[in-house]
Amino acid sequence: MKKYFIYSIVPLLGLLIATSMACLLGYLIAVGLDDQSMLRKLIIRLTQICLLLSIFPVMAYLHFKKEDLGYTARSKFLKQLTQGFGLGLITLLPVFIILYALGIEVIDEPQQWTIGFLAKKTGLSLLLALLIGVVEESVFRGMLLAVLKKNLPTSAAILISSTYFAALHFMDSKIEIPAQEFNIFSGFILLGNAFVNVLNPQNLSAFISLLVVGTFLAVLRTQANENLGLCIGCHASWVWQIKMNGTLFNTNFNSEYLYLVSNYNYVVGPLVTGWLSLTILGYFVYKQMFAAKGF
Repeated sequence: MKKYFIYSIVPLLGLLIATSMACLLGYLIAVGLDDQSMLRKLIIRLTQICLLLSIFPVMAYLHFKKEDLGYTARSKFLKQLTQGFGLGLITLLPVFIILYALGIEVIDEPQQWTIGFLAKKTGLSLLLALLIGVVEESVFRGMLLAVLKKNLPTSAAILISSTYFAALHFMDSKIEIPAQEFNIFSGFILLGNAFVNVLNPQNLSAFISLLVVGTFLAVLRTQANENLGLCIGCHASWVWQIKMNGTLFNTNFNSEYLYLVSNYNYVVGPLVTGWLSLTILGYFVYKQMFAAKGF
């Protein structure tokens, strides 16, 4: 039990170090640019960079190779990326179809649809989605899951890494620091508020949904060696679909089925939780059936 507790807390200590560094660096950059309003976004981006860079000293300390994180040869990785993107389409597209069918999402009719507009939005969304996929999958399904899986049962490693993945999405603060009170501790005030926001009960529905999302990706990662490209492609596909949905459609806040989504991004929520949970369950049932038949 003690072992489980220790490995559940160690990632939190790493996160505290990364966010603390981001607070200090963010303050210095904001002061240097004479723009205090940048501090919140700077902390978010710098935290992501610090977490990504932390992979290298951890790899050196544990004598990990890139294969231990799930990376493979370039040609195979690109193939996995494509396959993962297709998997992402298959697994999330049904959710959007249901959202449209139930009238939760409606076409943004006032928008001027042009080929140039669609091409620009599609390209930018895809690039951003790939960036998010690479960063988050390298950290959570790459390094964190690999470290936990080395020291804990796979199921525990999946649960812990997925919990941190979900929690990080709510580490944000909306409070404003008055100009006259802006100082080197301002970032830590935002950070404290961000940690409190993770425990906000209003985020519970979205938190559970993202926990299942993380579990789906972690299960995918643990089914074979050197397959992180599948996770990156799938994650990127989901993000791309969500961003394109926000571009092409609007949320109907008068829909009687609005409870199926959360206010996090009006996509994740009970519907995604139920659908991906069934998908995970279906996969293991299918796998068990083939194992019983000796395949």
